[in-house]
Amino acid sequence: MNKIQENPYLLLVAPCQTLMHKLPPPSFVFGSSLLIETEQEINIGELRQNLKTKVYREVKTVVAHGEYAIRGSIIDIFPMGSETPYRVDLFDNIVDSIRTFDPETQRSLVKKNKISMFPAKEFPFTKTDINYFKNQWHIHFGGEPKHCPVYRDVSNGIPPAGIEYYLKFFFEQTATIFDYLPNETMIFSESIEEQVKEFWRNAETRYQSLRFDIRRPILPKKDIILDPDDFFGCMRSRSFSNFEAIKKKNSIVNSYMELPDEFRNRKRTSPIMPLIKLSEASKKKLLIVAETDGRRELIDETLRKEGVKAETVKNWGSFVQSDARIAITAASMQRGFASKLFDVITERELFGEEIFLARKKKRTVDNFAELIVKNLNELKLDDAVVHVDHGVGRYKGLQILDIEGRDTEFLVISYEDDAKLYVPVSSLELISRYSGLEGTAPPLHRLGGDVWTKAKKKAAIQVRDVAAELLDIYSRRGAAKGFSHQRPGEEYEQFVQRFPFQETPDQEKAISNVLRDMMSTQPMDRLICGDVGFGKTEVAMRAAFIAINSGKQVVALVPTTLLARQHEETFRDRFAETAANIESISRFKTKSEQHQILKSLAQGNLDIVIGTHSLLKENINFCDLGLLIIDEEHRFGVRQKEKLKSLRSGVDILTMTATPIPRTLNMAISGLRDLSIIATPPERRLSIKTFVHEKSEHLVKEAIQRELLRGGQVFYLQNQVHSIEKTAEQLRKGIPEATISIAHGQMREQQLEQVMLNFHRKNSNVLVCTTIIETGLDISNANTIIIERADKFGLAQIHQLRGRVGRSHHQAYAYLLVPPEDSLTSSAQKRLEAISESEDLGAGFVLASHDLEIRGAGEILGDGQSGNIQSIGYSMFSELLDKAVNDIRSGKIPTLEDFRKKAIEVNLNVPALIPENYLPDAHMRLILYKRIASTSTAEETKELQVEMIDRFGLFPNEVKNLFYITLLKLKAKNLGIEKLTAKESGLKIRFEENPSVKPESIIKLMEENPSRYSFNRGNEILVNVSMTTADDKFASIEELLSKLD
Repeated sequence: MNKIQENPYLLLVAPCQTLMHKLPPPSFVFGSSLLIETEQEINIGELRQNLKTKVYREVKTVVAHGEYAIRGSIIDIFPMGSETPYRVDLFDNIVDSIRTFDPETQRSLVKKNKISMFPAKEFPFTKTDINYFKNQWHIHFGGEPKHCPVYRDVSNGIPPAGIEYYLKFFFEQTATIFDYLPNETMIFSESIEEQVKEFWRNAETRYQSLRFDIRRPILPKKDIILDPDDFFGCMRSRSFSNFEAIKKKNSIVNSYMELPDEFRNRKRTSPIMPLIKLSEASKKKLLIVAETDGRRELIDETLRKEGVKAETVKNWGSFVQSDARIAITAASMQRGFASKLFDVITERELFGEEIFLARKKKRTVDNFAELIVKNLNELKLDDAVVHVDHGVGRYKGLQILDIEGRDTEFLVISYEDDAKLYVPVSSLELISRYSGLEGTAPPLHRLGGDVWTKAKKKAAIQVRDVAAELLDIYSRRGAAKGFSHQRPGEEYEQFVQRFPFQETPDQEKAISNVLRDMMSTQPMDRLICGDVGFGKTEVAMRAAFIAINSGKQVVALVPTTLLARQHEETFRDRFAETAANIESISRFKTKSEQHQILKSLAQGNLDIVIGTHSLLKENINFCDLGLLIIDEEHRFGVRQKEKLKSLRSGVDILTMTATPIPRTLNMAISGLRDLSIIATPPERRLSIKTFVHEKSEHLVKEAIQRELLRGGQVFYLQNQVHSIEKTAEQLRKGIPEATISIAHGQMREQQLEQVMLNFHRKNSNVLVCTTIIETGLDISNANTIIIERADKFGLAQIHQLRGRVGRSHHQAYAYLLVPPEDSLTSSAQKRLEAISESEDLGAGFVLASHDLEIRGAGEILGDGQSGNIQSIGYSMFSELLDKAVNDIRSGKIPTLEDFRKKAIEVNLNVPALIPENYLPDAHMRLILYKRIASTSTAEETKELQVEMIDRFGLFPNEVKNLFYITLLKLKAKNLGIEKLTAKESGLKIRFEENPSVKPESIIKLMEENPSRYSFNRGNEILVNVSMTTADDKFASIEELLSKLD
């Protein structure tokens, strides 16, 4: 609606069902707009009220449309319809600057002069409007509305989902899209009469089925959508043309049709020449549309090699006017078409691959694995936390205390008998979030007691043994001196160029790491973690090319026969222009075919073999195995994993997963397996909207009908084979317009394959199935999944199942159906909460960390470590293990003293905190304190300073002091200083037992200026210097540390 108002030359394409919906009146949409410009005077209180009236939601951090945050002089807003959010910086009450910013990194991007904002919702939400809504509800529905969630939410000032169906209750008169269109608008339409009538009939059916639902009553259809007569009346009141009528006039220009099937790629190894021959036979002009300028150049080069000259044209007009019979251009086009004069084919149709636009490079977080486990971002009051020296207590929030006349902020931890520990915010590196075993309450230690010391000592001893055992396993791999593959040459570059996508930054990094691993003499063992559809398979195929180019064989292990078949097709397409021999072995192959494949494998005539765990049988021999690719390792059983362990010692291993199981994640985090995370989604990919609902016949029916109305397909997952037929029959009766098929693992192979192919070809639009669809189906038209009894699935499984939808640019939906809340276990509730909160693309890694906490970190090698993890928490256990592994690697024997994290104490008697008037939100302050305390280099610290100033405004002195102290700690740590005290009369520095500072540096200080520097008790230096201000103290300390360095 905003674009209609702003752009007089707009082309709007929409289905008739969308145009039939009632809308808010233009007077509300355009009359409620808000403009903010530079140099404008703003009253923050009035602005906040104005935004609330427009149904914008106040949050701590702005990441989505319709949100705003006010932090002192910084205002962040994400207007509806805007591609990016805005950051408004005030000087007093005047708008000093307006910038866009990246919601992911929260960093500013481009300066702007103004922001134009429309309401965040289709309705007003003041107290007056809410009262009007309530009155209209009583008039239309009567009865007792307290049982209705919609009425209850609106009464409490909460806009519920589906509120747009009650627009009539907010306005005396609603509008339609035609009220927003200029009078001179031209309307072109297909013959849509039957679709409009069908939509009207479906609305009537829905009304009749829901009209007596007291929990969610529904308005008559005429109050929600236009009836067919009014709809066509509105269309014909403008300049209206029917495409069918235009075609009847035999207009050559507008006589467009589908591109003939023979033009599209049919798995040809070289599609160019067959296309040219077809074009010559048709005697029409041909336009090839590449996705980008770079891809256009590559296709043009391919054409020239084939002896075909194509003229490069800039736009459609240039093509029409050109005399060239074959032309090529770059444009964003989904599919081609044909006419009497010319044919247009897209690169995607030509090569049989989906081409994506260059995607925005997103900033990835370094040390992501460590951040996920150790951060305090999700810490809530009374959550269990671990202090390195004092053990497990309960987090009680942040508190500011007056210490010697200055404000100091502390994190408060409660221990047994309500004893309190106050941890300075500058020492948050000593604190981590506790995560232990499922179903067991975290311990609560006594402050000053010996239980924690004993638990830590016992765990340290066990950790040392575990570390030694782990290192023994992996040292055998290191000592095996694996095969060093050849450095990629021209053939590899050509293989890369044939990849029809643009690699994401994460993908490029993963590929680079894999190539480096394969060219080293040590066997590779790398875990690639990335959400479904993020490009893990291409990483594996690049590795496979390197392996077979070096004369080695490749095995790809997948958990299901369907996935084996799909991977075989994918590999064959990708390696079509190479000499690679590729086969798959599964139950879909006959006995004789399997025998021949195994024979070829043993003789070395097969380069790549793809299969399930049947490839792990004892009687299978490889000629020269060089690379093992494992897809979704968590789907393999114990025996198969033991067989994999025996293979690991000699070959390169590449494991791919969307959600790594906790044990795999443990290994990766502990540094024993290399981890690459692919978290950048493809362009235009939307996150899957996930809803957790108690099962309802109306909800299921509505979800399926909505998907079918937009031409999509639905997965309905019911994991009980004995009742799956009954479920399908119920759906057929309730939704007669749906074409329903059934798929489960007990069906005959050929029958199952046929069902899947029919669904893929859209012969059915609802697939009632079991978890057999968990891996291996790539159906871009399926964008709704309904999962019955979602509480019975693990996080990894739900995430995988949810990943069956949302594989295109359409919005996808996942409905997790559960029994009543009071019958759910606490573990199931946590799982469902985690999956519904992790809607973001690339959430697989985060979910695996949730799984660690919910199912318990468990053990890494056996069952013996559960008690230790429970007593000290996963974070501490992981940290001790990491330290022990590094110690043993460097030839040291770990001791308990080595495991003690030594905090550097800095006492300068200056205020060092993030004041409440600078950042009022306590939780956000906690997160930033932890980030500041966790910085390990001066560069990281400065980067964080820039980010905070950008997000929250210029630093007050207290924050400046906090960062100065952090930088001093980093320098002091490198010199082996454990305590630094500054008073007006001088400095005192205390060193560790074995400091890293050079003794000659200290001696030189004493000799050059004995009146200023002196020793105290052997490991302390006293500095006689007068310091009256904070700046004096920082300058004196900086000078001393630079002399010691």
